[in-house]
Amino acid sequence: MGKPTGFLEYDRVEDRTVPVKERIRSFKEFHTALESDARREQASRCMNCGVPLCQSAMKLSGMVTGCPLHNLIPEWNDEIYHGHYEHALSRLLKTSSFPEFTGRVCPALCEKACICGMNDNPVTIHNNELFLIERGFREGWMKPRVPAVRSGKSVAVVGSGPAGLAVADRLNQRGHNVTVFERDDRIGGLLMYGIPNMKLDKSVIERRRKLMEAEGVVFRTGVDVGGSGENAVSAEELRAEYDAVVLCCGAKKPRPLAVPGFEEVEGVYYAVDFLTNTTKNLLAGKLAAAGSNAKGKRGRKKSTDTLISAKNLNVVIVGGGDTGNDCVGTCIREGCKSVTQIEMMPAPPVERAESNPWPEWPKVLKTDYGQQEAIEEFGHDPRIYETTIKDLVKNKAGKLTAVKTVQVKFENREMKEVPGTEKTIKCDLLLIAAGFIGCQDYVAEAFGVERGPRGTVQTETPETYATDKAKVFTAGDMHRGQSLVVWAIAEGRHCAREVDEYLMGYTTLE
Repeated sequence: MGKPTGFLEYDRVEDRTVPVKERIRSFKEFHTALESDARREQASRCMNCGVPLCQSAMKLSGMVTGCPLHNLIPEWNDEIYHGHYEHALSRLLKTSSFPEFTGRVCPALCEKACICGMNDNPVTIHNNELFLIERGFREGWMKPRVPAVRSGKSVAVVGSGPAGLAVADRLNQRGHNVTVFERDDRIGGLLMYGIPNMKLDKSVIERRRKLMEAEGVVFRTGVDVGGSGENAVSAEELRAEYDAVVLCCGAKKPRPLAVPGFEEVEGVYYAVDFLTNTTKNLLAGKLAAAGSNAKGKRGRKKSTDTLISAKNLNVVIVGGGDTGNDCVGTCIREGCKSVTQIEMMPAPPVERAESNPWPEWPKVLKTDYGQQEAIEEFGHDPRIYETTIKDLVKNKAGKLTAVKTVQVKFENREMKEVPGTEKTIKCDLLLIAAGFIGCQDYVAEAFGVERGPRGTVQTETPETYATDKAKVFTAGDMHRGQSLVVWAIAEGRHCAREVDEYLMGYTTLE
């Protein structure tokens, strides 16, 4: 604890944010880091608590609070305060594989458990983490760590999302020869195509790829493991060629809309398809924010070639989570005419209820960047609570023109419609962001691994990673179900330890 009075002297100051009217004109990241002196002040607010709950990952009332990676937060906050940035980074990297990802997209479970936040605002742990890793890249401290000795063992990692990358990184550092197979044209999984550029610039992922390649990891993109096309590789080939195979394909099967025939209506898309399409067109130079000359075309839900644009359209988004919010921000940048976000659950309270005390995860209303932008752009919050879609209205050509909604209430955990609350909302573009219901079938079927009732790949316990098939392991959302990037990284690190022990008979990975 470098400055015992830091939390008394300094208020919480977060990274600067670009004003809404300016940031919605581009798909660029919109946060600017504090200068070093200001960052040291923020780090000095850390009290080096005797029991640092920020790094605990405790489960309270069914939800986790504290860092799943068990980052050594008080240690590197103290080093930041003293200006020992390179050493602070080394302590961060001891437990965290990719701080440049979590420092951007993690909801900061650590800060929710920060003791400073019990009666005041928590330490800016999230911003401090990002400051360290970006300083490390800028100063040249992030050099390739090439293993001195190779084990002679080979591992295939299927999927290059955060879990797959974490597995590959750890096993490569152990000296195993790791090849990562990715179905798409770029690595990253949902980091690349499920999270918009304004939250995570794609150059950040490419930067990490180059570093991992320099360390010896091999990436094979455009390869569909378990598929049937010309770029397919069979499960049998991988099991024959590699000493271990790790499945990290995510939980990408989207929850469908409870309206019969919705797939056939033009203008209805799953949110992940819309966000993927947006990023691919942005990377290809075919898309710019509103005010540009970019032109989009409305296509059917399964199309990934044609630009799906929200420009001049009335947009309705089903789902109140992070993905729904990302769709709001994306549609505003594309120049939508209006945007409405439908949430089935009631609005959370503005402040903690007595039944939700610190350090539990705060079940309070969060207005994220997309909603903030909608409020400023359209003059009202885009969210409508306790509402669901009953039907879709389309014209003779099969194009969506409106959605019919009804209010709902929950009684004994059962959702019931409220009579007389039906409404019709203009809608040209409907985005389904209702979450995911498990991993896609064909990879799991190709390897013949057992799946559980949640549609994820089954292992002996939730804390183990070996499947029921010899030398086949799994990690990340494919194993635990839809979750956070930080949990995927944690799973990847733990899985790597189990794979290493399987290959060598022991492990030195922590």
